Amino acid sequence: MSAQDDDISLEAREGGDEFIEQMEITVDKGQSQLRIDKFLHNMLGNNISRSKIQNAAAAGSITVNGKAVKSNYKVRPLDVLQLLIPRGSEGYDLTPENIPLDIVYEDDTLLIVNKEPKMVVHPGLGNPNGTLINALLWHFNDLPAAGRSDRPGLVHRIDKGTSGLLVIAKTEFALAHLAKQFFNKTTHRKYVALVWGDVKDDQGTIEGNIGRHSRERRQFEVYPEGDFGKPAVTHYKVLERLNYVTLVECQLETGRTHQIRVHMKYIGHTLFNDERYGGNRILKGTVYAKYKQFIDNCFTLLPRQALHAATLGFVHPTTGKEMFFESPLPTDFESVVEKWRKYWSNPNSMNEQ
Repeated sequence: MSAQDDDISLEAREGGDEFIEQMEITVDKGQSQLRIDKFLHNMLGNNISRSKIQNAAAAGSITVNGKAVKSNYKVRPLDVLQLLIPRGSEGYDLTPENIPLDIVYEDDTLLIVNKEPKMVVHPGLGNPNGTLINALLWHFNDLPAAGRSDRPGLVHRIDKGTSGLLVIAKTEFALAHLAKQFFNKTTHRKYVALVWGDVKDDQGTIEGNIGRHSRERRQFEVYPEGDFGKPAVTHYKVLERLNYVTLVECQLETGRTHQIRVHMKYIGHTLFNDERYGGNRILKGTVYAKYKQFIDNCFTLLPRQALHAATLGFVHPTTGKEMFFESPLPTDFESVVEKWRKYWSNPNSMNEQ
């Protein structure tokens, strides 16, 4: 297909929770030799800067006929180009706001943030400001060598009601390098979730395409036949059984929107107090009023889905060293787990709730 026509073959592969896309372009048979960074910039126009293309090449995120190339490679007729880039942040309100952040680690290349529950990651419909991005911009403006021109870069996100670890790129090269790791599934991410019910197996794998719900547009669902949605794989392991709920660890192979929430519901174990997927009502347990009061107390302590991004591992873009970070359960989550432990060890303790 011609790279000079309006129907250029641009195949986008987006990761849902990962701000990444892959574009594929087949060079026209009449194309003269031209540096690949200039060729791509000419083609994509305002969609991507030449410096972003050059950093993608430096990170090994541009291939020609399956092989990584540098930005000075000269394209040839019928070359098949693949470009892996982070998605842009067009349309965001990028106003700095003085919002406190829990910064776990920071250097000249990146920083790790422990996101608190209820904080939205980036501005969007219904959340025009007050987000992690707005807070990061305030933080970055205070750095001597960083200005608004070097904006923090999102590679992945976690839901508003989910707490835990996020990596933020501080340079274009780091953004490209980290995006490639997330796309190639070489990062290591584990979540802790409290789910309804006694999970039968000590460990297992959930596979099933995830796509937009057929009726509820704010939800996603599993399409097991694979004819719709995007492939998704979640590995889980039971950490603790607490009678009517189970504490589990989930490891992601893919990063689809609401992946853990959707996959766990699919196998019959909706996340505790996950309002969007029906976990904010009693799904397991007794009919007694004291039990209902116990659950209501738990919901009050943990007014969100019981999901926490507990670990994050990746290769540092500039040093090449393996980086690994852990985040303990936040107070609201831990307090509810403790209440369940107390109840499980002595059901009569509900009288004290």
